[in-house]
Amino acid sequence: MAGTAHRSTGVGGLEGGVGLTALLVAAARAIETHRPDSLAQDPFAEHFVLAAPASAGWPVRIQQVPDGNANPLWGRFARYFGLRTRVLDDFVLESVHAGGARQVVLFGAGLDSRAYRLDWPPGCVIFEIDREGVLAFKHRVLGNRSASPKAARVAIPTDLRADWTGALTDAGFDPAAPSVWLAEGLLFYLPAAAETHLIATVDRLSADGSALAFEVKLEKDLLAYRDSPLYTSTKQQLGIDLLGLFDGEPRPDSTGDLADKGWATSVHTPFDFTRRHGRGPLPDEQNDDALAGNRWVFARKPRHPGR
Repeated sequence: MAGTAHRSTGVGGLEGGVGLTALLVAAARAIETHRPDSLAQDPFAEHFVLAAPASAGWPVRIQQVPDGNANPLWGRFARYFGLRTRVLDDFVLESVHAGGARQVVLFGAGLDSRAYRLDWPPGCVIFEIDREGVLAFKHRVLGNRSASPKAARVAIPTDLRADWTGALTDAGFDPAAPSVWLAEGLLFYLPAAAETHLIATVDRLSADGSALAFEVKLEKDLLAYRDSPLYTSTKQQLGIDLLGLFDGEPRPDSTGDLADKGWATSVHTPFDFTRRHGRGPLPDEQNDDALAGNRWVFARKPRHPGR
């Protein structure tokens, strides 16, 4: 995920640590950044990886991986995260430039550096919600790089299981203005009830013209993919048991819930965007493909003239 699974292992202590999942995605973004056919540029990603003791020895370029792109983790899986970064970058930028929203909320923001690396129109405010230790680590690393955000950035150190709604509005979020919401690789770590609550709350806080993007998994039995090369290589090489972090409850139909509330929704496989961009992961017909059930959902709350 972009941010941190709340049950993930921390580095540097529970309060000041960064979840290994956030570092994994940062390493993938670093590798993507240095590819000659890069889909997304994140010049800060490698500095997060190198600054954390748990990940300091991880690769930040594909040339540092002995088997290169043949490595399931640093080849195919990292490329997946690179593609996801590009697709969600495009969605957010289109929503603020063409859609007119000026508030962007990043759930489980983790080591997301969009506030620093994307070209925002004037007046944008980026709200980043995550645990205090995660945000503090990011702030420290970016401060050491003398990085400056390209939009107003408001860090909200709040666990998503707590009253993040009050913390968000107290930080200046305006429910009467259009907003863009991003839950990048977050929902399958949350209990089903927490996902349902989050989606309902986003709907309640979203003015007409708002937009939301999130990622879901369709599989009813995630353990069926325990032998997937992506998951086994992640566990063997990094000690991260992603299947152990994912919530095993049946997932709610968040896309259907949004459609019932009047949102216009579209659902895509990652491979749809691989074909669109001409690079990225393709279906793995030879193995249990852990990406086969991944879906990226895009939802927009229509504007109603006169309202």
